[in-house]
Amino acid sequence: MALALSLGQRGQGTCWPNPAVGCVIVRDGRVVGRGWTQPGGRPHGETQALAQAGEAARGATAYVSLEPCAHHGKTPPCAEALIKAGVARVVSAIEDSDPRVAGQGFAMLREAGIEVTTGVLAEQAARDHAGFFLKTEQGRPFVTLKLASSFDGRIATSTGHSQWITGPKARRAVHAMRASHDAVMVGAGTARADDPSLTVRDLGISAQPVRVVVSRHLDIPLMSQLARTASDVPVWLCHGPSPDPERARAWEGLGARLIPCALEEHHIDAADLLQQLGQAGLTRVFCEGGSALAASLLADDLVDELVGFTAGLTIGAEGLPAIGSLGLERLESAPRFELIEARAIGPDILHRWARALR
Repeated sequence: MALALSLGQRGQGTCWPNPAVGCVIVRDGRVVGRGWTQPGGRPHGETQALAQAGEAARGATAYVSLEPCAHHGKTPPCAEALIKAGVARVVSAIEDSDPRVAGQGFAMLREAGIEVTTGVLAEQAARDHAGFFLKTEQGRPFVTLKLASSFDGRIATSTGHSQWITGPKARRAVHAMRASHDAVMVGAGTARADDPSLTVRDLGISAQPVRVVVSRHLDIPLMSQLARTASDVPVWLCHGPSPDPERARAWEGLGARLIPCALEEHHIDAADLLQQLGQAGLTRVFCEGGSALAASLLADDLVDELVGFTAGLTIGAEGLPAIGSLGLERLESAPRFELIEARAIGPDILHRWARALR
């Protein structure tokens, strides 16, 4: 099952809106087939593994990181494919929360006389599939908030100078994290100040994540890197209900997708923003700031994982804080996370925090 989970992780960032599923088929103690959900969401992991196993799948055990699907979509159900292949046993990590499946895949297998074992490495599987589950159950994607800051929590000097706070190894790790998400998201202020490309570079990947910019007024320069490359790598602009018509037409002409979102006071409503992204199919979003967008997501309890890269330098109180105002008066009101990883990465420190159980 650990191998099936690691194979499934290879599909993260490329197979949305489908879950990234891994499958390993074992017969007589030997792996005869393995697969994972392919870019675009199909073939599914089970289909890939069965094709590799061929006749060796008959009488074998299939280890699957998520309950095999039971519904007819653009491909036949994976539960049906496992039955037709003649597998004797299916071991699954976790039940699929999609109402079109939700135990029906297991039921199909059992009715066909196949032994079914569930709950193997379920906790890891729940984390791996958290984005798909959130989109299915709550209509929004899993959100990772990444912050690269100085020791004193600043992301730029008072003049806006920010390149580079962290070292090259940390920046390379960020590219790998981008690649495992469906989309990379920033606020309009970051897009204007840094003119980022938001692409994954130097890792040899074939599919780039969607680039999402949250801009109430669509006030991002039309000569920016995002604008120049919008026809090559998807750019989605999440804006307020009344954008400037001329700017909207210009961005659409460049190939960008415009997504209207509701307002909360004078900024984009973070909850509605994520609902819109979930409706568009995204399951995993990697947010890289800036401070106002980070604060908005945290204030609405919409961050599922924090990733921090902390450098050994100090900028001072006049520098730009990593997170904007949250309006907190008491500590018990502060968003709290649990440490899941901390390690040195070059001269910097990487620390990852998961949403604390409440």
